Amino acid sequence: MIQPNIMEGGHQLHHPLYMTAQNTTSESDLNIRLGRYDNVFDSENQKGGSSSDDQDQQVPKKRFNRRHTRHQIQKMEAFFKECPLPNDKQKKELSRELGLTPLQVKFWFQNKRNQIKTQHERHENIQLRTENEKLSADNVRYREALSRHSLCPNCGGPTPTIGEMSFYEHNLRVENARLREEIDLNSAIAAENMGNPVVNPLLSSTVPPRPVQLGPPAGMGGEMYGGATGDLLSEPNEADKNIIIELAIAAMEELIMMAQMGEPLWMTSLDGASVVLNEEEYIRTFPRETGPKAAGFKCEASREASVVIMNTINLVEILMDVSQWSTIFSGVVSRAMTLEVLSTGVSGNFNGAMQVMTAEIQVPSPLVPTRESYFVRYCKQHADGTWAVVDVSLDNLRPSPAVRCRRRPSGCLFQEMPNGHSKVTWVEHVEVDYRDVHNLYKQLVNSGHAFGAKRWVATLDRQCERLASATATNIQTGDIGVTTNQDGRKSMLKLSERMVISFYAGVSASTTHTWTTISGTETDNIRIMTRKSMDDPGTPPGIVLNVATSFWLPIPPKRVFDFLREENSRSEWDILSNGGVVQEMTHIANGRDTGNCLSLLRINSDNSFQSKTLILQESCTDQTASFVIYAPVDTVAMNVVLNGGDPDKVALLPSGFAILHNSDRGIPGGSLLTVAFQILVDSVPTAKLSLGSVATVNNLIAWTVERIKASLSCDNA
Repeated sequence: MIQPNIMEGGHQLHHPLYMTAQNTTSESDLNIRLGRYDNVFDSENQKGGSSSDDQDQQVPKKRFNRRHTRHQIQKMEAFFKECPLPNDKQKKELSRELGLTPLQVKFWFQNKRNQIKTQHERHENIQLRTENEKLSADNVRYREALSRHSLCPNCGGPTPTIGEMSFYEHNLRVENARLREEIDLNSAIAAENMGNPVVNPLLSSTVPPRPVQLGPPAGMGGEMYGGATGDLLSEPNEADKNIIIELAIAAMEELIMMAQMGEPLWMTSLDGASVVLNEEEYIRTFPRETGPKAAGFKCEASREASVVIMNTINLVEILMDVSQWSTIFSGVVSRAMTLEVLSTGVSGNFNGAMQVMTAEIQVPSPLVPTRESYFVRYCKQHADGTWAVVDVSLDNLRPSPAVRCRRRPSGCLFQEMPNGHSKVTWVEHVEVDYRDVHNLYKQLVNSGHAFGAKRWVATLDRQCERLASATATNIQTGDIGVTTNQDGRKSMLKLSERMVISFYAGVSASTTHTWTTISGTETDNIRIMTRKSMDDPGTPPGIVLNVATSFWLPIPPKRVFDFLREENSRSEWDILSNGGVVQEMTHIANGRDTGNCLSLLRINSDNSFQSKTLILQESCTDQTASFVIYAPVDTVAMNVVLNGGDPDKVALLPSGFAILHNSDRGIPGGSLLTVAFQILVDSVPTAKLSLGSVATVNNLIAWTVERIKASLSCDNA
């Protein structure tokens, strides 16, 4: 069997894939030096002690009549953070677990929601009162200033005294009111157009919530977008805000029609597998365009519908919260931020919310450039109860030659269904420049499958299943050796989520990444990228080297996915487990498909270096893509996680595979496979990358690709 030269150039890599027994220091080493497995599942960390509920019952309180025990309240508080609107099944499960009736659980959650709503309204009321006092103080100040001057600046005549209801004082009040309306103009227009203005009881006028300015995410400055696009990301001025609001309202109308209309606007494709947009009919139907199509751009439009396991309110909240949106769609959104909130919507929900955003949409491969967009996002609840969220590009306000993607009105409709489900109708409509896409991915991108509505809906469906699994109380552990309690299960899922997000962030061709090609042909490119890791408890400190390559396989995606995720075939491609027996210690299902699961693997080998190595692995699949993502983990830290400890302190560097469904070279059902590793090449963050380290990782990834092709019998692919 071929073995890579892991010591080439005299530089040994500080990574679990290449460690020997001599340079392993301890079990808790944060540089992911894997120790022994003897005490991972011992009983010394089992919980003990007495409950505080008995003390509450033994010492009755005179002034309070506690209906629920402290344990019951803590459990319901924890569940409320995950799901504030439980369905009937979840209420029954909670009642059985806590010894309450379903009605008691229902009333507790109702009271909790009302309490939070009251707190929010009280806070909003304080803000409005402060604003009212400020306006009143401004008015008094103007009147006092007017009375101190003997001559009017306009006509030169005497000014009226305080208290006189003169023509000048009337004009002053009118001007004061006009200034106040101008401050709140943008949000007021949004609220009035949706028919639900916010009434300020203190001012007796329609005043929307005060807009909130949001800055870039932590660790990212405004220069992150760089180049000519920097002008697009400056804060909109007042004139632009009026245009943005009108554009968003028009885009909402177009999205509703695009989501509901059939032929001749939408036509069935030749293969009958999808619907395509009739561009001529689109131009006739929507003459109020957002601008002419740029030279060299191509139109890409798609529509997809599905039913997901989540209620509409939570879905709307995900899309209107940039942090939740980029987390749920981490495989699609490489990075995003809110530049300015024009309206927060009606108090208590996002009806009428409007915000200016920027985002990069990705394909998990360094060979496909991300699509960067500067757009406004507008949310509205319609009369029939349907929620809609629409995006539309704003780059026409400040044209730039660097813009490579324009979003025509795109977004989704959410319709409430029984049992906490929702019907989602997604529309993606963009104009893009395909020139920088690698030949290997051109067919996938040109077909619209790489960035289309089907991928968004499939990702959302899979993530909704994962969230439902994370909040489930009925855990099926099976007979695979190690079982976890509910707290341990949640900690493992949280750790795995961070691992998956880190993998996505390290494999795309984002504008913040600088990939370097070290070898390649028309169908095989190996690219590297370095980054410094400092002061991050979730990543070992030092120089991290990302290496990735993408290639085509004439093999159905499901076969490739099953081969890479199953522990029985792991030794055929993984140098870490080569020659050892891989055993699955923990299995957590998080979706309908059996391939959607989280596993903790142990490698048993005669080699002291490989013996009892632990690997955390998450595999997931949907109609458009499949992923197998894994990371070696420290045994001591993993023992803490299995007992419900904080997973954020577990250091890991993920590696894995992204499989996109594609056919090429006349062979249907082919796969585009991306292989990516993140490797610590030096534990000193200020060190320089050596050529020996580059040669070593080049050999490693080339060997892995060769073994995969050989095992799948496609050496000539």
